[in-house]
Amino acid sequence: MLALSVVYRGCAIPVAWTILPAGEKHAWRREWLRMLRLLHPAVPPTWTVLVLADRGLDARWLFRRIVRLGWHPFLRINQGGTFRPTGKARFVALRTFAPQTGTSWGGTGTAFSTCPLACTLLARWEEGHQDPWLILTDLAPEACDPCWYGLRMWIELGFKLTKRGGWQWQATRMSDPERAARLWVVIAVATLWLVSVGGEAEADAKTPESAFAPLAAALPAQTHQRRATRLRTVAIFRQGLIRLVLAMLDHEPLPFGRFVPEPWPTASPLTITTLPQEDTSQ
Repeated sequence: MLALSVVYRGCAIPVAWTILPAGEKHAWRREWLRMLRLLHPAVPPTWTVLVLADRGLDARWLFRRIVRLGWHPFLRINQGGTFRPTGKARFVALRTFAPQTGTSWGGTGTAFSTCPLACTLLARWEEGHQDPWLILTDLAPEACDPCWYGLRMWIELGFKLTKRGGWQWQATRMSDPERAARLWVVIAVATLWLVSVGGEAEADAKTPESAFAPLAAALPAQTHQRRATRLRTVAIFRQGLIRLVLAMLDHEPLPFGRFVPEPWPTASPLTITTLPQEDTSQ
């Protein structure tokens, strides 16, 4: 399953997907480029678009295609590589930009020593995380925040809702990729509906957060929490489902909902990493 989704209030709405046979080797480059090309006309040109991707999708061709479409890549990379900051003569190991928890770094330079790519590197390692976040983007360091990458985690919740947490897709036992891809049209439209209804309910909620304190206290303690991924006592998917069921039981018109954006995530400042001086002696 290769999927592009729009993340919204802790959930993800699939907007383009390709389902391939399992267990068969296949190059994914053509599929990703095709989905980006198909999606591009549907996005208003005035929108600022971040394209978030996990490790394994940090290829130079993907970065450049996203920029060519007028969007902004936000691609996480593994810490085993190197990066050459602007003004430096040598590539530096990525692990030195955020060497320990509580440190961060941001600057322009060149990634991929074998296939050079001019870009911005954002590095951040917060308490409670096993590894640092190392992110490549075309945005200026002062115009973005590595904590925005936390929004990518919402796509994992979107896949959960597609399966056991919501639509029970795994129960279909489908083995034909084309049939499964057609079923995803229904799943995508239904998810869009529930998320719009639930998001409107959450945005218009008059209940203060203190009313949920007893329930929140009963949940397992979180070691780390960002505003981007704040604790939701009831997911908007569930809120939308409840509203639709109540409307049907009461013989009322079904709600359609609306989308209400949230503020951009922010994070507390960390110690800025200072790279060691280069040895210029001969």
